[in-house]
Amino acid sequence: MMDYKPVPTVKDAAPFDAAQDAQVLRAAMKGFGTNEQEIIDVLVGRSNQQRQTIKAVYEAEFERDLVDDLKDELGGKFEDVIVGLMMPPVEYLCKQLHAAMAGIGTEEATLVEILCTKTNEEMAQIVAVYEERYQRPLAEQMCSETSGFFRRLLTLIVTGVRDGLDTPVDVDQAKEQAAQLYSAGEAKLGTDEEVFNRIMSHASFPQLRLVFEEYKELSGQTIEQAIKHEMSDELHEAMMAIVECVQSPAAFFANRLYKAMNGAGTDDATLIRIIVSRSEIDLETIKQEFERIYNRTLHSAVVDAETSGDYKRALTALLGSA
Repeated sequence: MMDYKPVPTVKDAAPFDAAQDAQVLRAAMKGFGTNEQEIIDVLVGRSNQQRQTIKAVYEAEFERDLVDDLKDELGGKFEDVIVGLMMPPVEYLCKQLHAAMAGIGTEEATLVEILCTKTNEEMAQIVAVYEERYQRPLAEQMCSETSGFFRRLLTLIVTGVRDGLDTPVDVDQAKEQAAQLYSAGEAKLGTDEEVFNRIMSHASFPQLRLVFEEYKELSGQTIEQAIKHEMSDELHEAMMAIVECVQSPAAFFANRLYKAMNGAGTDDATLIRIIVSRSEIDLETIKQEFERIYNRTLHSAVVDAETSGDYKRALTALLGSA
């Protein structure tokens, strides 16, 4: 993003002593009872790479698997947060994708959130790790779980047709792409979804930003208004996710977090997934956007949501200072 400044809430701890951390974690889980606060302090206070080092030292020192021990000692949503923090980030997202497609029904919103927000470089990593982990190509599994133009869009994204971030932006091409979108939507009866799919999946995010500016110049409407008129259901959600991420990834995730906590009950899976997966990318930026859009801090929203105990403490620790 040209002017997007991703700021994380979780960074490398310095100084860092993996052997000391391993001892603290073992002591927190040994004997009767578990010291959950110690576990939060150590694991939330370290980067993912540092957690992987702690895991290796723990295994060498105690001949035990740290994640297995954590699963034995912890439970519920608190366990989901901590075990999520212990997974390498790409593996964590692959697990979330797999879960969204497992069993009866598909969580389309999860597929959209993970797949439509990634650069081509990030997508390539997810595709490689997914196949290695589940012995099945992500595109193949997704095709069996989705349908129509929505399936087509996600397949294009997953197969890696998007231009890389090293592709220079092209103003003339943006004008042409904007004109194609206009002709495919507002300028005709019905919608040519194939054209929307092609441009939305092929152009890099910086290029799409130009396309959307040109579209407004050309049509007098924002691309969001066009998508609202022309699309429905999952395809609408996917297109809107791409548009929001091109303009401000932090706003996209802030809105998702708000929806996860607003209304009856809390969508814990989404709350956990975004806070865990964005903590080392742009969670600080997401906090700022959340406060700008909703006029309250994300911290206070999480505290007031239906979260409690160690689960609430782990989430607020990941958010950092209120």
